[in-house]
Amino acid sequence: MTTPSAATPSSTAPGQAHGPAPAQAAAPGGRRGSLGPVGLVLAGGISVQFGGALAVTLMPRAGALGVVTLRLLVAALVLMVLCRPRLRGHSRTDWGTVIVFGVAMAAMNGLFYQSVARIPLGPAVTLEVLGPLTLSVLASRRALNLVWAALALTGVFLLGGGGFSGLDPLGVAFALGAGAMWAAYIVFSARTGRRFPQADGLALAMAVAAVLFLPLGVLESGTKLLDPTTFALGAAVAVLSSVLPYTLELLALRRLPASTFAILMSLEPALAATAGFLILDQTLAATEAAAIALVIAASMGAVRTQVGRGRRGKTAGGS
Repeated sequence: MTTPSAATPSSTAPGQAHGPAPAQAAAPGGRRGSLGPVGLVLAGGISVQFGGALAVTLMPRAGALGVVTLRLLVAALVLMVLCRPRLRGHSRTDWGTVIVFGVAMAAMNGLFYQSVARIPLGPAVTLEVLGPLTLSVLASRRALNLVWAALALTGVFLLGGGGFSGLDPLGVAFALGAGAMWAAYIVFSARTGRRFPQADGLALAMAVAAVLFLPLGVLESGTKLLDPTTFALGAAVAVLSSVLPYTLELLALRRLPASTFAILMSLEPALAATAGFLILDQTLAATEAAAIALVIAASMGAVRTQVGRGRRGKTAGGS
């Protein structure tokens, strides 16, 4: 998921359903001393994907909707306690923005977890990342991005074995839907970040998402959610997939350029495939590994094209 500190859609690059958008938090910095922030971002990405793998192991106990409910509920409680957002003094537009942000967050998580209940984690994240990639290509409006889009589509074609015969079609549809919601999430995270200080908007949106999902989780899982082991594992998913990554990335973004952050986020499918292999014993065929590599390359290319365009615009504006 994204973003305590929001970015504009054009500066947000593909990355899961899930580290902060960098524009406002990132400060320009040189290459010296960048290893620390890069390490923090990579640690956050690893945490997200291993949290997702843990969530898959929890699904037989609580169901996909139940796992999402536990993740959102625990993350919302932790963020509300840490951020203690102010509830008064906000306009109707402010509240409308944060509510839509919360709806996008709930839908993104719900669709993604329905996907990983049906298809392996690596392919699911690869399909999901097409949402932010599409947003980046559309925001850039450069001919070169058609190359990156074609590269990504080639990867998707390979991933589906020429027709997705090797993947559950419903799981594929859920992953693509999660990607669309991820793109919406990026847009509204930017708007929320402009209207709320620090991580207040994120905490409120997380609470909205948790409230929306609670009835669905109760309907599917009922009293299973109250089982101590199930709740503890759900809390671990929330910490690994939400709380810990946000903290690490916020620390990193104080010194890490936005462009570097965005490129690192493009590695999410590879991290997901690794987590799926180590925890879930989900192996990838050679074509699937090549497909993931193509989507990662397309994501990185789109990011670099967008960053290069921004730098040329600044140079032209200053001359």
